[in-house]
Amino acid sequence: MSSSLAPTIPLIGGAAMPSVALGTWPMDDTEAAAAVESAIGLGYRHIDTAENYGNERGVGEGIRRSGVDRSEIFITTKFNRAWHSVEGVRRAWQASTERLGVAYLDLLLVHWPNPDQGTYVDAVRGLLALREEGLIRALGVSNFTPAHVQRLTEAGLVPEVNQIQLDPEHSQRDAIRCHRKLGIVTEAYSPLGRGGAFLQDPVIENAAAAHGRTPAQVALRWQIQQGHAVAPKSASPERQRENLALFDFALTDAEMASISALDVGAPVQHHPDEFGH
Repeated sequence: MSSSLAPTIPLIGGAAMPSVALGTWPMDDTEAAAAVESAIGLGYRHIDTAENYGNERGVGEGIRRSGVDRSEIFITTKFNRAWHSVEGVRRAWQASTERLGVAYLDLLLVHWPNPDQGTYVDAVRGLLALREEGLIRALGVSNFTPAHVQRLTEAGLVPEVNQIQLDPEHSQRDAIRCHRKLGIVTEAYSPLGRGGAFLQDPVIENAAAAHGRTPAQVALRWQIQQGHAVAPKSASPERQRENLALFDFALTDAEMASISALDVGAPVQHHPDEFGH
């Protein structure tokens, strides 16, 4: 039984991005191919991968196995610091499209800002050139802080998406304020946490019981209801189905506020000023 398709979120460059993606880290090619085929069969139309995941070939194989036309699948991938130049981004695009077996990408992201290298502005300029040529439909970044985004805007560049670690314990309020001001879509990776201890919190469990849902669905709905996209990873068809079934219930204002209050102020796993690849 297929789930209904996730609604899309309009991006400022004109594309429409499905609000739920299948995350694929840390799957290998074989795992990714099976998970992607399963997810598309259940109704997913957005698949998230990256050069650094080492599974783009598997993702492409899963898309082909699904039997769904490429034009109906929104593919996001990301590139590493070695390609942070205008021409480097073009080479990264070529390598990713070859591994995926596709002619274009829907969304290409700078995976980490790597501010020590200091060339992420050129990387985004390279993305803009690709979008203008129709080789990508949308451009974005990942793990960029408001300070990194500000440097882009000072150069006249605005990413359409910023994919960041986001969950009820890491609600990233400063980043979200920055994004909303500029029309950037926030996309949550690891939206169920790393270990997901908050899923056992009474606030989440009580909301789940009230709506007849699982704690994971409540955590994902909390993000969707704020207008964010989410990219939960799962290789299990049952969990994939669960993670997509977010659009036939709504949390109350009180439940939303209680879940937001779970933010403990803990730092994200990897600070973008100190980590990157």
